[in-house]
Amino acid sequence: MSDLGPVLVLAGGLSHEREVSLRSGRRVAEALRAVGLEVYERDADAGLIPAIQEDPPSAVFPLLHGTAGEDGSLREVLDLLEVPYVGSSAAACRTAFDKPVAKTIVSAAGLCTPPSVVLPHETFRELGAHTVLERIVARLGLPLVVKPTKGGSALGCSVVRSMDELPSAMVSCFSYGEIALIERYVAGTEVSVAVIDIGDGPRALPAVEIVPDSGMYDYTSRYTAGATQFVAPARLPSAAAAACAEAALVAHRALGLRDLSRSDLIVDADGVPWFLEVNVAPGMTETSLVPLAVESAGLDLGVLCRDLLHLAADRAARDRGAR
Repeated sequence: MSDLGPVLVLAGGLSHEREVSLRSGRRVAEALRAVGLEVYERDADAGLIPAIQEDPPSAVFPLLHGTAGEDGSLREVLDLLEVPYVGSSAAACRTAFDKPVAKTIVSAAGLCTPPSVVLPHETFRELGAHTVLERIVARLGLPLVVKPTKGGSALGCSVVRSMDELPSAMVSCFSYGEIALIERYVAGTEVSVAVIDIGDGPRALPAVEIVPDSGMYDYTSRYTAGATQFVAPARLPSAAAAACAEAALVAHRALGLRDLSRSDLIVDADGVPWFLEVNVAPGMTETSLVPLAVESAGLDLGVLCRDLLHLAADRAARDRGAR
C-alpha cells in the first residue's frame, strides 16, 4: 500500500441530511486519527475546490448524504480534480441512487424486490390524484410503503395501511422529492448488510437487525440514541443469514459498486431477502449500521477506513500509470 499523507473527510452539504453527514464525518475523522492519520475535515462549499487545488489530499473520504453526496455529482468533481476518493464511481452512484433503476437492475440479477409503481408529482396532480391512488391500491394492495425515489434517512417515507392514509403519505413524499416510489409492503425482519472490498474482492459483513421502538425505522428512529434496538449479527437462521449476505453481494456487483456499500433488506417468513435499496455513502454515526456491522465482524472502523483510503490512493496511482 502507498504511504498516505494528509487525507480529507468531506461532510455536510446542503441536503436534508446535512446534520447526519456532519456526525458521520466527525466519527470517521476521529477513527482515522486514532490509527495515526493526519485528517482534515471540510464542508462541500465554494471553498472546497480552491482548497483541494492549493493543497491536494492523498485521498478523500466522501461522507455527504442525500442528493449532492450520493448522486455522483461530487465524485464527478473529484474526478475532474484528479483526487482519489473512497467509494463508487460517479456513474455507479447515479444508478444506485435512483431507487427504481436500482430495483430493476438487481431484479434482473435475480433478487426479489417488492412490486412497485413510480409516480412523478406532475402526473399525480394532472391525472387526478384520487383515481390514480385507487388504481395503485387495486394493483399493489395494502399495506404500502411510499418514499421518494432519491434520498435517504427515510425522509418522506411512510407506511400506508389504509386508503385514507395514502394522500397524506404522497404529500409527505413529494415534500422531499418530485417522484414517488410506491411499493407493496413486505412483512418480516428488517436487516442491513454492508459490503466492503479492501482489494481482495467484495465481502459481506454480518447482517444488522433493526428493531425500532416505534415500529418504523424513520428518521427519528435512525438517529436518536435508544430509539431503535440493533442486533448484530441479526437473529436469523443460518440459511437466511447466508441469503442476505449473497443478496448484498449480488446488488453490489450488479450495480457496479466498489469499496463500500450497504443494502437494506426485508427477510420474509420463508427466509427470503427482499431488496429495498442500496446506499453508496452509508452513515457512520454512533447509531449507524455500518459501524455496528464492522464491530460485529471483529474489525476496527479506523483501520477499515484507513485501508479504504489506501486502496483509493493506489487505484488512482495505477490509473495514472496506465495513461
